[in-house]
Amino acid sequence: MTTIRLTMAQALLQFLNNQYIEIDGVEHKCFKGVMGIFGHGNVTGLGQALEQYKDEIHFIQGKNEQGMAHAAIAYAKQKNRLEMFACTSSIGPGALNMVTAAGVATVNRIPLLLLPGDIFASRQPDPVLQQVEYPMDYTMTANDAFKPVSKYWDRINRPEQLMTAAINAMRVLTDPAETGAVTLCLPQDVQCEAYDYPESFLAKRVHHLDRKPVATAALSRVTELLRGKKRPLLIAGGGVHYSLATEEVKQFAEEFNIPVVETQAGKSAISWKHPLGFGGVGVTGTFPANRLAAEADVIIAVGTRLQDFSTASKTAFRNPDVEFININVSQLDAYKMDGASLVADAKEAITALSVALKQAGGYTTAYTAEELGALKQEWDAEVDRLYSIEAEQGLAQTRVLGEINGFIGERDVIVCAAGSMPGDLHRVWRVTQPKTYHLEYGFSCMGYEVSGAFGVSLAEPDRVVYALVGDGSYLMLHSELVTSLQEGSKMTVLLLDNHGFQCIHNLQRGHGSEGFGNEFRSRAEATNQLSGGFMPIDFAAHARSMGAKAYTVHTVAELQEALAKAKQETVTTLIDIKVLPGTNTDGYDSWWHVGVAAVAESDKVNRSYEQLQSKLRTAKPY
Repeated sequence: MTTIRLTMAQALLQFLNNQYIEIDGVEHKCFKGVMGIFGHGNVTGLGQALEQYKDEIHFIQGKNEQGMAHAAIAYAKQKNRLEMFACTSSIGPGALNMVTAAGVATVNRIPLLLLPGDIFASRQPDPVLQQVEYPMDYTMTANDAFKPVSKYWDRINRPEQLMTAAINAMRVLTDPAETGAVTLCLPQDVQCEAYDYPESFLAKRVHHLDRKPVATAALSRVTELLRGKKRPLLIAGGGVHYSLATEEVKQFAEEFNIPVVETQAGKSAISWKHPLGFGGVGVTGTFPANRLAAEADVIIAVGTRLQDFSTASKTAFRNPDVEFININVSQLDAYKMDGASLVADAKEAITALSVALKQAGGYTTAYTAEELGALKQEWDAEVDRLYSIEAEQGLAQTRVLGEINGFIGERDVIVCAAGSMPGDLHRVWRVTQPKTYHLEYGFSCMGYEVSGAFGVSLAEPDRVVYALVGDGSYLMLHSELVTSLQEGSKMTVLLLDNHGFQCIHNLQRGHGSEGFGNEFRSRAEATNQLSGGFMPIDFAAHARSMGAKAYTVHTVAELQEALAKAKQETVTTLIDIKVLPGTNTDGYDSWWHVGVAAVAESDKVNRSYEQLQSKLRTAKPY
């Protein structure tokens, strides 16, 4: 056996640099590179190895560990999980900054390799700087916090342990059903220790994403179930994109006249112009989508985990005879809503189901072109109305989104994650091409937007990328704006400033509160409460201070001018758009289950609690 003597860190990088993913006969280099922030826990180990291999492995310097990990997630998501970045940090606070991102990756089923530094395996210098000493278990470090949010976790306490750990990491990172965050904790002394690694471990390794086939018996059961139904509704989830199955879903819908609605991750699977495309479903859905869901006698859920927003907290499906057909590579998701499960690749399953229906004598739904056309026409008119709202006091949020939607190109990508905008976008944003709508709504992580847009710009350098972000999310995390300037990866940040966490402010008031603690107001001296004037924040000036171009907008004309100028800029640009609070969309035949105080001094809160109890009686129990 031929070996090569390397430090553990050097071997890890050589291993990662030689990993490939193959699907449908096409190979993709798995790791585009490494994003990192150095500290004493990784600079002399992994940092030395990255410097040694700087001409072979692309290194991007992050500015915040959570931010760079969000960028890596967005990159992998935009690449349909076929390419990714690894992320390295020092020990302690640097490592813990990535825990939130690990949750984002795992919840959204996006591959993310995290390489946090760890304390000395030898324990000789203990306690080192930033070490957490847990007296009940000295093997526990800050990195144990990654366990609940990782799909695979390991600590490499000896250099030879790298081999099994790395291969297990790739097993999970390339598994479409089990992928998510993978955390390999790297003690800082072990990173620097040498070992004679077999060359075979470092050789090119191809991970084949063989599409999971359909089980004959399961296909037969599902076909028979569907043939007995007349009002099916297909929910397209993120798995439709990751399976590269958007065309198959569209053809299936056309073949059997089945309307299609979308989750946040699934949106852009079908064009808004398509006569069978009815947009978002659930809490943030359109009224035609939610009306179709309420009347459907069977739901065909493709590549979705049926999150509470997609199901309107299990109240969206009100036909007493409704049943579910769940097509998913994950058995966990395929079993949800007590559905008939078809555990298979989405593309394989949709194709097989189409063939089976035709072989069984064909299939026809009860929908008429007139019925579906009327629903679509009514909703298109509603979106046109929302896009043209004139507000006397300033800019309405829906008007701003309409202007942006009308300005950008069909191939341009918008990125968003949290606040009131995801609801508006899911309902009213018009997309015609797949992968132009990039929403992180599994975790709905505030602060993802700017970092995510940077990641998408790395993944799609030939596209124009827009980050749609509220002032609250921007204040939480915007540091990778600097990294985008450093890397020359232009993006345009569209910051809608509505003076606070207005999405939650609306939720609060919608359940009986008068509003408390969610607006960015100064503390009033008379009441000692946050009830003074709005905080005067100049976000454009802030962006300019970091080297970006920036504009401030108060009117439609100023917005139109700023959008045109931003498109001509060659560097990352921010447009600070001042919008009126409370001018977002809401309702449209949907409901969201949130806890309401059972006892309160407020009559409004008490009435809200009574309404909650009434609504809960209509929800499915499982």
